[in-house]
Amino acid sequence: MTRSKVFSTLSLLILFSTVGSFAAEKYEVTVQAGVEVKMRDGVILRADIYRPNGEGKFPVLLQRTPYDKGNNWGAIPFAHKAAARGYVVIIQDVRGRYTSDGEWYPFKHESEDGYDTVEWAAALPYANGKVGMFGGSYVGATQMLTAIAHPPHLAGINPEITASNYHENWTYQGGAFAQWFNQSWGSGLAQDTLNRRVRDETNAMKGAWKLPLTSYPLFNFPEGNAPGSAATLAPYYLDWLAHPSYDDYWKPWSIEEHFGDIQVPALHVAAWYDIFQGGSLRNYTGIKEHGGSEAARKGQHLLVIIGGHAGGGRKIGEVDFGPAAEVYDKEGWTLDWYDYLFKGVQNEFAGKPVKIFVMGKNEWREEDDWPLARAKNTKYFLHSTKKANSLRGDGTLSTTAPRGENPDEYVYDPANPVATIGGPLCCDGWHLPPGPRDQRPDEARDDVLVYSTAPLAQDMEVTGPIKLELYAKSSAVDTDFTAKLVDVGPDGFAQNITEGILRARYRESREKATLLNPGQVYKLNLDLWSTSNVFRKGHVLRLEVSSSNFPRFDRNLNTGEEAAAGERFVSATNAVLHDAEHPSVLILPIVP
Repeated sequence: MTRSKVFSTLSLLILFSTVGSFAAEKYEVTVQAGVEVKMRDGVILRADIYRPNGEGKFPVLLQRTPYDKGNNWGAIPFAHKAAARGYVVIIQDVRGRYTSDGEWYPFKHESEDGYDTVEWAAALPYANGKVGMFGGSYVGATQMLTAIAHPPHLAGINPEITASNYHENWTYQGGAFAQWFNQSWGSGLAQDTLNRRVRDETNAMKGAWKLPLTSYPLFNFPEGNAPGSAATLAPYYLDWLAHPSYDDYWKPWSIEEHFGDIQVPALHVAAWYDIFQGGSLRNYTGIKEHGGSEAARKGQHLLVIIGGHAGGGRKIGEVDFGPAAEVYDKEGWTLDWYDYLFKGVQNEFAGKPVKIFVMGKNEWREEDDWPLARAKNTKYFLHSTKKANSLRGDGTLSTTAPRGENPDEYVYDPANPVATIGGPLCCDGWHLPPGPRDQRPDEARDDVLVYSTAPLAQDMEVTGPIKLELYAKSSAVDTDFTAKLVDVGPDGFAQNITEGILRARYRESREKATLLNPGQVYKLNLDLWSTSNVFRKGHVLRLEVSSSNFPRFDRNLNTGEEAAAGERFVSATNAVLHDAEHPSVLILPIVP
């Protein structure tokens, strides 16, 4: 199947009417490696330039990466393809990474360095003054942090699977530390830091200085300031732990604090099973509503794929999403976006601004906006007559409000947390596979509450943001509450759809922790992010509630202490209430 099959008939006609004039635009490519770029503070960054070998001036596509410009399996083939199509492509190592000078510290220098690099690129003799950026994950962060600095010649961005706030939807979520991501990502970053130090400071191993780290170096680093410790190889990791609240350490880098500074159109790529899904969607809606120019507010486009960091293709995790899932062409969409933005090609981006993959039906669909205006928030209340603990319980979901029902209780023991099974994970799929996977092993536990609908009499589409209003109490001064939306097939396979977490002491604000009064009932709001999934006829819609999702998130010790510093575990008896005065409810955006 070709990518054009997902377009509407109108989009196809537009595409085919324009493709002929641009198909002939084919250039030989000239490559310059290691081009030096001086930043405002004198630090030298290095870039590789791929440019059309032809007369005239061309728009520039820039990628700034911490992942090695010279060994980038994704960007280098794209660079050749784009240069042959009439773009200058620049791939630069960010400060302190691989060939670039300076000290590496995530997020810290990307606004200033991004601004300086954009303006340098726009002034190249073969550049026409328009600079766009592209790439995902941290490479998406370099785009967003450049955009908030609004360099004059930045004319568009294409951030993929990236965040909007590097506290709340990068390092923490719902107040909980994203342990698996922070440690696995930090481990990969530490490798180059170690390599550079061995090479630059000793230069004594005659080309054999690349020392392998373990799969989990941040678990195994020496303590203190010893060589190879986290303090020497990844000091930012210790800073993340030292700043669990959303404070002045985080706010200067928060994209959400600076939507008004972004003045350019953007093609945002999000993914349902991606670790940065929440931030990607917020970037689209935030700039559309608050962008610093009319071009920005009206120029936001959104593409939502399936896996993102959780994988690509038609099979992600344990689920085959069908042939339509293979349609996504990352390189092609990026080039089409910039053909539309920089060259005036009336392709698919001249149509509706939003395109989403609808799971369950496993098809692409164009939309006028996100969230969908026609989706109706529908309340599904939590119920049980005896207890909802595990699949053996009698927890149910229905649109009928509860009356007199007893709470569901369970004991959360930090020494025996509920295991992470799939979901939005990064960056070590070998040890902890991501994506949709069967949740029944967790649902067999008594410390997991399970609430299910009856088998559906007809298909039901859930598309949009999902919330859980939970009335809960705890015997502890602090604890976590987790929630997971699950699609259960007739064969019992329990497919995780989306999930969330809330650290109770951050229930009022991410900026200030407030401990619980043990035994007091609180109304807690859990953000389960978003999805687009058709629960098919005969399937069951299920909600899991518990207090841990480890090691995706660190364990709450139930003492009010941070897990990294705490020395004792306390078991907590947690309760979920669902009665007339405390109607715990799952809020689903149902598409008629």
